Amino acid sequence: DVRQLQKNLDASVFVKSTKYITREEAANELKDELGEDFIEFLGYNPLLASIEVHLYADYANSDSILVIENHFKQFEQIKEVFYQKSLVNLVNENVKKISLIILTFSGLLFLIAIALINNTIRLSVYSKRFIINTMQLVGATRGFIRRPFLYRSALHGIIAAIFAIGLLVGVMYFAQKEFNEIISFQDIEIVGFLFFCVLIIGIVINWISTFFAVSKFLRMNVDKLYY
Repeated sequence: DVRQLQKNLDASVFVKSTKYITREEAANELKDELGEDFIEFLGYNPLLASIEVHLYADYANSDSILVIENHFKQFEQIKEVFYQKSLVNLVNENVKKISLIILTFSGLLFLIAIALINNTIRLSVYSKRFIINTMQLVGATRGFIRRPFLYRSALHGIIAAIFAIGLLVGVMYFAQKEFNEIISFQDIEIVGFLFFCVLIIGIVINWISTFFAVSKFLRMNVDKLYY
């Protein structure tokens, strides 16, 4: 029974959805593609009923599809499993290339972002160099002087990370919506870990840059503060 077969396929962990296509529906689709009535020419409908299977993105690769194909062939009702192998390989290769390009570009942007953040923090601390010197003159310890700068930098890191996470959510939503068959963000743990890393990186970069910037002026001679 085809309907029972469809239910069995839907129960598979790698199947996202299925669509049952009758012989008549298949014939109508082929008529539209050919632009003529082939049934009238042949005198009968040679097409069989079929089930269109949509896989989850995690299984949309050549190796997984080959295993799934062998699994499908175990069903007696299935006479043939058809998919465009060359297209699958081409898509996977392009995804790998695009991923490498995006990774390289992201790494470059990350380095640029670190440089910009570091320079911005250094300028901010530079504008308060006389305050730092005054606090030293009245006997404040280095730790006491650093503390408000570090707290503020951590707060700025958290705010920046929240904005970054918001942008990531938007990008992920768009990617999931537009490339649903290729990209999937079903693993909540990985996504959560990504957001956590963004938060930690935002705090750490700001904190380290601030620490070294403040330390520089703590060690600086008074005469050099004017240059």
